[in-house]
Amino acid sequence: MHHTGDVFTLAQARHLIATLRPRIDELIVLRADLAELRADLAAGVESPLGGRAELKAFEARMYGVLEELNAHDIQIKSVAPLLLDFAGERDGRPVLWCWLEGDESVSWYHRLECGFPGRRPV
Repeated sequence: MHHTGDVFTLAQARHLIATLRPRIDELIVLRADLAELRADLAAGVESPLGGRAELKAFEARMYGVLEELNAHDIQIKSVAPLLLDFAGERDGRPVLWCWLEGDESVSWYHRLECGFPGRRPV
């Protein structure tokens, strides 16, 4: 966990999401593969995705991507759906720029103490 207290402008948060988009897309695929492989293993059926070894490999890769996001001072609020927050400031007040899986760019924010229910368009 990094606690450098990085504060992002909206432009920086948007740039970072754009830059990391391939990693984010990879995470979403890994998450689906993991869910399916876990379901198949739990049901005791053959999985086209493999077995226990592949499960461990998918998990390791997924944690690798999450660690990479974390290393950029991105706050991971949820993995399914993927919800990322960036510490920022708006009108002199601390806010979190907020990106939810499916969002084209970072176009929401909320006050620190309000969380997701307090999300407003930028």
